[in-house]
Amino acid sequence: MKISIPKLKFYRYEFKYILENKLRKEIENELTNFMDLDPFVKELPGKKYFVRSLYFDDPYYSFYYEKIDGMLHREKFRIRTYSKQKVIKNPIYLEIKGRHDNFVFKYREPLKKEYKEMIFKNENKKLSEKIYIEKRENSVFDKYIYDTFKKKIKPVMLVDYYRRPYISKYDYEFRVTLDEKLCGTKTKSLFPENELHKRKLLWGYTILEIKFAKHIPVWFHKIIKTYELTRLSVSKYCLGMERSGLVQKLQ
Repeated sequence: MKISIPKLKFYRYEFKYILENKLRKEIENELTNFMDLDPFVKELPGKKYFVRSLYFDDPYYSFYYEKIDGMLHREKFRIRTYSKQKVIKNPIYLEIKGRHDNFVFKYREPLKKEYKEMIFKNENKKLSEKIYIEKRENSVFDKYIYDTFKKKIKPVMLVDYYRRPYISKYDYEFRVTLDEKLCGTKTKSLFPENELHKRKLLWGYTILEIKFAKHIPVWFHKIIKTYELTRLSVSKYCLGMERSGLVQKLQ
């Protein structure tokens, strides 16, 4: 049987900075001298798009603590979509997001209609069993099945936010995203029925993230120096876990 190798979505560096709203506006004005909005968002309201991720973890929250402990070799599963609505035609992906030394990588596989319907009904166990029975020869699905049955991973945290992406006018490998209005919800569902457990994360702040394969442009180094930006190791998933009280933040 032919094995389907999932496409590597990216393998790159990712640096993050947290900006107050006033500073965000100043830096975004600077960015427009060197970058353009991603064509995908130019016609969207607010020139940004919605991102929703349902993160998995084991009963010991190992993925959370691996991040907090700063392990350089780690990975976690999430289901990602770009809509708040249960619409079959909208794309939904199963993703592995991880780190290898200083590089961040992501593998993703689109979910077919039958899998989406199970997700809409919160049939997570049935979804895992179905993928296992069908024996799809694919490393993303294989790893998901292994972690589901051996590590007992389950969905635990839903993270929502809005993203405005920029692409460089001069270096196609350099990208910047601005993520705002972050929320975390303690839930097992990609589409929760209520917002009882929804919590705001970093409200009033923006996460600026630069993504690059080889180097940071000189002009962005000047922005870092001018605005005294400090690179931070921040995880939206970890913020959601802490704000929702699933874990106690270590001091």
